[in-house]
Formats: sequence, C-alpha cells, structure tokens
Amino acid sequence: MSFETLNKSFINGKWTEGESGRTEDILNPYDQSVITTTASLATGKQLEDAFDIAQKAQKEWAKSTTEDRKAVLQKARGYLHENRDDIIMMIARETGGTIIKSTIELEQTIAILDEAMTYTGELGGVKEVPSDIEGKTNKIYRLPLGVISSISPFNFPMNLSMRSIAPAIALGNSVVHKPDIQTAISGGTIIAKAFEHAGLPAGVLNVMLTDVKEIGDGMLTNPIPRLISFTGSTAVGRHIGEIAGRAFKRMALELGGNNPFAVLSDADVDRAVDAAIFGKFIHQGQICMIINRIIVHQDVYDEFVEKFTSRVKQLPYGDQTDPKTVVGPLINERQIEKALEIIEQAKADGIELAVEGKRVGNVLTPYVFVGADNNSKIAQTELFAPIATIIKAGSDQEAIDMANDTEYGLSSAVFTSDLEKGEKFALQIDSGMTHVNDQSVNDSPNIAFGGNKASGVGRFGNPWVVEEFTVTKWISIQKQYRKYPF
Repeated sequence: MSFETLNKSFINGKWTEGESGRTEDILNPYDQSVITTTASLATGKQLEDAFDIAQKAQKEWAKSTTEDRKAVLQKARGYLHENRDDIIMMIARETGGTIIKSTIELEQTIAILDEAMTYTGELGGVKEVPSDIEGKTNKIYRLPLGVISSISPFNFPMNLSMRSIAPAIALGNSVVHKPDIQTAISGGTIIAKAFEHAGLPAGVLNVMLTDVKEIGDGMLTNPIPRLISFTGSTAVGRHIGEIAGRAFKRMALELGGNNPFAVLSDADVDRAVDAAIFGKFIHQGQICMIINRIIVHQDVYDEFVEKFTSRVKQLPYGDQTDPKTVVGPLINERQIEKALEIIEQAKADGIELAVEGKRVGNVLTPYVFVGADNNSKIAQTELFAPIATIIKAGSDQEAIDMANDTEYGLSSAVFTSDLEKGEKFALQIDSGMTHVNDQSVNDSPNIAFGGNKASGVGRFGNPWVVEEFTVTKWISIQKQYRKYPF
C-alpha cells in the first residue's frame, strides 16, 4: 500500500484537513527528497475539539467488553502485519533508519499490540479485601483513567507512539496523539489507519498533524487529559513536569540518557565489542537507550580499543533503504550540525581521535574518541549521533562509579565473565535498566521500561503500564447497621 496519501489528521474517525493554511514537507533524510506534503496543519482550536471528542468517545469506550477491545487490537495488529514490507520501507524513508532498524521497530510495535491483548481483561475485575468493621465488604475496582495526551518523537516513531496508544485503548481510555511532524506517517497516520481498519469507534483515537507553532502547549495545558505520555528530551520533560504538576496530571515520561557500557576486567572482549558495535551505531546513535560512554577496565582497554576501532572502520554507510547499510543519515541538518559541534569541541579539548569520520551528504560516518575523561563535555553530553567515546577505568568498581556519574539513569550495561558479579554491579548502577553481557538498547512490552533521575518518570510494559493508565477505586458496602462512637 502507498501510505503517502495518509497526510491528514484523523479526528473523530474522519481524515480531516487542518485549518491553519500551513503545510509541511515530510522529507527523506538521506537525500532530502519529498516523501509527501501534509495537508494543512491542525490548529489549536481543532486540538481543543479533538480533546472534547475524545472525552465523549471515552465514556462509551469504557463500557466496551474485554472481547471488544481485544478484537480491535487484533485487527489493528493484522493490518500492520499484512502491510509489513510497505510499512518497513516507510519507516526507513521517513526516519532515515536502516532496514534492520525499521524491521525491529515494526516487530516491536506488533509485540506491543500482542501484549496489550493480554491485559484487556484488567478492567472490570473486582478484588475483595477483608474489613475490620463488622458487616462491611470492601471492593477494589480498576477503571479507565480517561483521556490520554500522547506525544512521540522522530527516532522510533511507530514503536514509541504505539506503546502509549495500545495500552490506552486496551484499558478503555481514549487518546489524542501528536507525532513528530517529521515522521507523521509512521508515527501517526499509519497507526490511525490500522485502528480505522480495525473498527475502533470514532473519537477513541485522534491523531493530530500539527506543530508547536500552531498549538503551543495545548497538548499539556488542556484540562481534559488525565495523563501526558511523552518521549523526548529531558529539557522538554521538565517543562511538561511543571505544567502537569500544577494540574495534578499523571505523567509517563521517557527522557534523555547517558547510557554507560562497562567492560570489566574479566570480560570476553570479542563479545563485548560485538555488543558495543550494535548498541552504539544502531540507527546512527539516535536512540535514547544508545550506548553513550564505553567504560573499559585498564587490563582489557587496549585490546578493546583495537578490536572496536577495527570493526567501526568496516561499517557500511549510505542510503538507509539499501539492506547492506548499517549507518544511514541523521534525521535533519540541525542534528548533523549539533553532532559536528560536539566533535569539534572534543578535538579542541584534546581528546584523541582513534577513528575520524566524515560527512557524506546527510550521513555522518562513525567517529571514535578514546582516552576521554568521564567528566569531559563529550562524556557528559547525550550524543544522538554515531560518535563513540571510550573511557579507561582503573578498577571494576571505578568503572561502576563512573557509570553512575551522570544526571541521567535510563539504561546501562555491564560485561563480565562472572555473572554473579555482573548482577551485583548491575544493582549498583542507578538506572532504570541494566543488562549484563548485552548492550543498552533493549525493550520488551512485558518488562518495566523506564528511567531514573533525569531520564524519566513512570514505567511502560505489562503490568506496570496497567497501573499508569488506570485508576483504582475502593467501594465499601455496609451490609448491617454500623454503630458510631458519637
């Protein structure tokens, strides 16, 4: 199927042209060719209307049965599966992601739907709790939260959109969703089309093709949504936190990361290099969980650097739609310029370059800096680019201490031949996720996904997302007369 025609907002079950009079070209990051041009972007007034529509639709959707919700999710999953090849190519073209990355993203999106089907029955269940008051029955109900405000980024747009949309729908909520306009098709309208195909009632999912110029903070300040789900930068996350906190809205925020990859003294260096190559360069480093600092024990440092840099020099780069490509383009010129500024600053700071990359069109080939100080600017900056930073540690404990020396705490990894030691050190790292003998880019819809410190609030994944997207209500029933003290 050709998805280029899905260039309008989806509001109240209808494909709707915005009223702003402004359009936006959606570009292929590799060659800046126009994939499609959006219809007129939605306005702030249309966003307000969408929230009103979602609120009305949610009241009816909350009455749906477990079987109703499961059937919709199943049919949406079927749509994605049936159009698999075309969707993978659209993700690649829109995001600049390689075929490997785009395939992983679609598979992860489908897995989210599969998992969501397993907890549609969480609604309506009643748990009875004993009471110390004679004649009282306590019942605990799980109810839908209401309307969800969902905002997704450009890097894994379909996956990071669906992980809010699918749980919301599975649990009787409605959604107003705004994808990044750069990836509006894979992050928004393909998902809307899948749920339209699935027969989701009008208004339960509304996808807004718009930008901040049109709607400002409307996704945050509108009084209707009960939860704001956002994936993006820590700076924006703090802004959301301030607004949501004042309004007592719930938040599910997955924010920035500075993810350490600690190679301990007894690590299998070859396996550590394999993991580090994938965990650093998948999607050109444009992933919140990407390896940001490679911290290597001095006993294996030279061997690791030699083998790692040798592999880096062999990574094929270029057009992301070529199945052989490993390093494709960065998403836009702004991201390229930011990466080049970081590189030039590191050079000026005297940090040694073991591999010097280059800019080829919109592709930045890999750079590897070695011998960096853990407190250097390049080590303490989230690198959303194919830039590797290797740091030497004097001991295993120092490696773990360095890993913790950051304001972030999203993901992390520890490599060691001693699994018991690896788990012990993993528990010492202050991050939401730590992987022993693996790299930092891992996700699954049935684990607790989320970060500590400046990396976020809340957890995705079943059953934790069920708590995030529902409310718990206590109803007590006094079956016989209760005597009061006055």
